[in-house]
Amino acid sequence: MSLKQSSLIIGRQPLVEALQSGKSIDKILLQKNTVGDIINTIRQLSREKNIPIQVVPVEKLNGMTKANHQGVLAIVARVAYMDLQQVIDHVVSNGELPLFLMLDGVTDVRNIGAIARSAVCCGAQALIIPDKGVGALNEEAMKSSAGALELIHVCRVNSLLKAVDDLHLNGIKVFTSEMRATENVFELPFEDPCCIILGDEGKGVQPHLAKAADHFFKIPMAGGFDSFNVSVASGIILYEALKHRMGK
Repeated sequence: MSLKQSSLIIGRQPLVEALQSGKSIDKILLQKNTVGDIINTIRQLSREKNIPIQVVPVEKLNGMTKANHQGVLAIVARVAYMDLQQVIDHVVSNGELPLFLMLDGVTDVRNIGAIARSAVCCGAQALIIPDKGVGALNEEAMKSSAGALELIHVCRVNSLLKAVDDLHLNGIKVFTSEMRATENVFELPFEDPCCIILGDEGKGVQPHLAKAADHFFKIPMAGGFDSFNVSVASGIILYEALKHRMGK
């Protein structure tokens, strides 16, 4: 892992201060068996801010910095993670119609970057990702997004299912793809406030998450090939949303 020292927070007290100041952090690396009151504080603050913690051997930390890390390193985020409810309030107060994307199991940061690029081009305002299982939105993600990750609200949540509940409480419908769905993507009510769940290309959207959706749709395809790449699928879906809204 090659990271510039400027993209790291090194040491216990500097990390606590960064967490308390609201600095965006991708993840925290803790040396195995590291304990203490300040470590408990770091764990508590990370839970409150949905920042994942990875427990690693000391060799991992030593390989990332020659400084005295005190068993603690954090990777600074390239994007500023936002609170979902605050983003919803901001979008609505601006008089915009919410169009969000939720990523379930999409782990390749190049795909995430490409999805963000399509999202910005088609007028989507937010990208919702889980706090675990997604790689750091690093230089590679930024390059793939052509800078779009700096133009879209990125919301990192500790439960996608709770995020769906929050969307519903705010009157935002949730759409998800399903190979056996009878509704086509161009038949969806995109003129309503909505969020589209995109799943892993192999496993798709998790069943418990798909069950909470308001509409199931498919992207019709010629021939019997398996499926589109997730970033290509996102572009198709988002462009349909754009067409519907422009037509309205």
